[in-house]
Amino acid sequence: MDAWTDPLIVQDVLLVLGTLLDGRQAAASSVQRHRRVLHLLMRYAMVRGILPSDPVSGSRNLTQRSASAIDRRRLLNERQAAQLLDWIRGRPRSGQRLQAFFATLYFTGLRPEEAVALRVSDLVLPASDERQWADIVVHTAEPEIGRTWTDSGTRHDQRRLKARGEGETRIVPCPPTLSTLLRSRIQEAGLLPDDRLVPGEHGGVLAGSVYRRMWDHARRATLPPHVYASPTGQRVYDLRHTRLTMWLNNGIPPAQVAEWAGTSVAMLFATYAQCISGQEQDLRQRLDEMPDASATLIRDRR
Repeated sequence: MDAWTDPLIVQDVLLVLGTLLDGRQAAASSVQRHRRVLHLLMRYAMVRGILPSDPVSGSRNLTQRSASAIDRRRLLNERQAAQLLDWIRGRPRSGQRLQAFFATLYFTGLRPEEAVALRVSDLVLPASDERQWADIVVHTAEPEIGRTWTDSGTRHDQRRLKARGEGETRIVPCPPTLSTLLRSRIQEAGLLPDDRLVPGEHGGVLAGSVYRRMWDHARRATLPPHVYASPTGQRVYDLRHTRLTMWLNNGIPPAQVAEWAGTSVAMLFATYAQCISGQEQDLRQRLDEMPDASATLIRDRR
């Protein structure tokens, strides 16, 4: 631990944290996550009296700064999303099941680890079969970590919702298009209330490698080559980004979007600041309608 008192060693460690094994620079989000873990280790060493202070906090970061705002090129338009979901539905064996998974992400903005943890009972459907809004009760996340890092020895770990206390839930609106699709899925598959809403092929947790592979096949099959090679919908998580951006651009109050998305308003603006558009004309009209005493005073002086 004495090595941490040497600032050159600290700089070397920070450089390694921001570099991939092949020498390329790591993603900004990965660098931020690695530094956060390193700060926790240093804090633990300080509590135990091993280090007098955090040697990392005052060190200059030699890697790129973390860019929390997403690239708007990642967002899908409605036509692209519809084509992708339709193509996935037509796949044999798992098409309808995976379409329900991707549609849930696209229409509700859930995180993938939240969607795989949903049970049938978490979907609160209207009593009638008419096309009505439903609710999804989100209360658990099951991120894919790896057997080595979970207490249960399984690939997924059960956790509370991100940025929420143990046992807390949140309600996310489920539009009629999705509620109809999920209702049909439940009836056709004969799912029971305790069953997973979107299970894996053998009834367990839907594996990330499975849905990521299907998503890549769908992009390759439906998008033009130049769009496939671009960041558009490159990651499954971009379905969530697309929905949250649509909510913001359609005038849903940011506080409400943050509540549905399970994040903070500050994080929402930091992440989607470059993607919010289409409201400038309306905002300027509101500014024109605001009472402005100073403008009246200037006119009177003239």
